[in-house]
Amino acid sequence: MDERQFLERPTKQAMRALPEFSGLSLDHIHLVETEKDARFAREQLNKYSHLGFDTESKPTFMVGEASTGPHLVQLATPEHGFLFAARHLADNEAGRELLADIMQSQHIIKVGFGLKSDRGPVQRLLGVELHATIELSGAVKRLGYRQQVGLQAAVAIVLGEYLPKSRKVTLSNWAAESLSAAQQRYAANDAYAGLRVYQVLAHRSPQLLPPI
Repeated sequence: MDERQFLERPTKQAMRALPEFSGLSLDHIHLVETEKDARFAREQLNKYSHLGFDTESKPTFMVGEASTGPHLVQLATPEHGFLFAARHLADNEAGRELLADIMQSQHIIKVGFGLKSDRGPVQRLLGVELHATIELSGAVKRLGYRQQVGLQAAVAIVLGEYLPKSRKVTLSNWAAESLSAAQQRYAANDAYAGLRVYQVLAHRSPQLLPPI
């Protein structure tokens, strides 16, 4: 019988009592819609060996309904969040090329939560394989938790902050013609929060991180 003592994941109530996550503001969040946007994004993203990574898809509500996502791909640096909407990639060759380059790069490490489920959708969207990722849920679990730890709990455990998760925004239409300010902040900060968690773990407990 396993006699180890496991830590308890923080409750919703305990997380809400923490200081709110200090995320990216809208002026540091960029929709990559044009060639000019893509040039700026490439300049910033190529400065770093590790990027926060996440995706969003329009929710499905019918039994048997297949997801057509991802409808949004998010990448974050320590200063900026970049949002690549699938609907813009067909007319933005520079943005599509940049995103494909980063997804398949062996040298730019994508860090985040639940990345295994992103492999198929990324392949479907861009026609490339997702390489060089670090899944953080297992790393946080190895701090002493019995179960995998998601992003919100990881932010509370590792950063001591509360990452709000509005169900209204989570289940919003990520394939919409234009994304609201709330959607942009939510999406960019999911990727940014993952990066922040990675940075702290890499500094304090690098032995917990899986090899690439």
